[in-house]
Amino acid sequence: MQQLADFPWPLILGQVQRPVWDGHKFHVDTQLMRVLVYDTEQSHWSEELTSLHENEAGSQHPIDVASRRLAVASMKLIKKNVPLILDVGCSSGFVLDELRAKIPEAGLIGADYLRGPLETLGKRILDIPIMQFDLRKCPLPAGCVDGITCLNVLEHIDDHEQALNEIYRILADGGIAHVEVPAGPHLFDIYDEHLLHYRRYKLKDLVSLARKIGFSVRKATHLGFAVYPAFWWTKKHNRKKLGIPPEEKAKLVAQQIRKTKSSLPVNVLINLETSIGRFVSYPWGIRCVVTLMKM
Repeated sequence: MQQLADFPWPLILGQVQRPVWDGHKFHVDTQLMRVLVYDTEQSHWSEELTSLHENEAGSQHPIDVASRRLAVASMKLIKKNVPLILDVGCSSGFVLDELRAKIPEAGLIGADYLRGPLETLGKRILDIPIMQFDLRKCPLPAGCVDGITCLNVLEHIDDHEQALNEIYRILADGGIAHVEVPAGPHLFDIYDEHLLHYRRYKLKDLVSLARKIGFSVRKATHLGFAVYPAFWWTKKHNRKKLGIPPEEKAKLVAQQIRKTKSSLPVNVLINLETSIGRFVSYPWGIRCVVTLMKM
């Protein structure tokens, strides 16, 4: 795709020439790279947690399926025939798969903080450029992409305001950002501890932060409204176990992910919720979801 070949890929430290994407790899001076690496600082995520998500949730957990569906719906709002979309926190690449299937005309870029999972992703998806960088100091130039999906990323970043500022900066005017984060600060529990979350969010606070940065809020809603009572009970129960050993937390978290993944009622309720959600916004839920526009 020509827009990717012509994209202004940032210089890598120590390199003389800008990277060039050939459709499968990056040419960086005399080297060939599958992943452009810009930052190697410690992350508030881990390769072990990536493996946990892949092994227990996979690509078919009903909440995650609905999450990707909402992200694609936001990206379809972009007023451009051939948009360029960046998936921040691409990890295993499930959002990229969905974007490719539903918006085949779009140019796609994947980015995340951990290099290991990105190298693995690069072997599975051969023709999408992949970058590794810290969103708080994103190396991409201003106004370079038309859409950004950012699912369950900001809660892992200490300075989430700076990260959201960077999303705003690299979006082109009229561009769309789709942001999803865990909801309910009062429900912070062993799941959040094990997944290295800094925080859970109130929707109104996320909306306020987005507007402070300069975004226009196209939609603000929740995901998981239909299953919230069971979710609330589980989280309240989990909060009583905040002091248990890490290995017990890991086991319990994996067990709960498996249980909800295979639940037919959860699947049916979430599907119904997302169908109705095209016309309404939900006042509470498991995750906060906002569709933002750079004016």
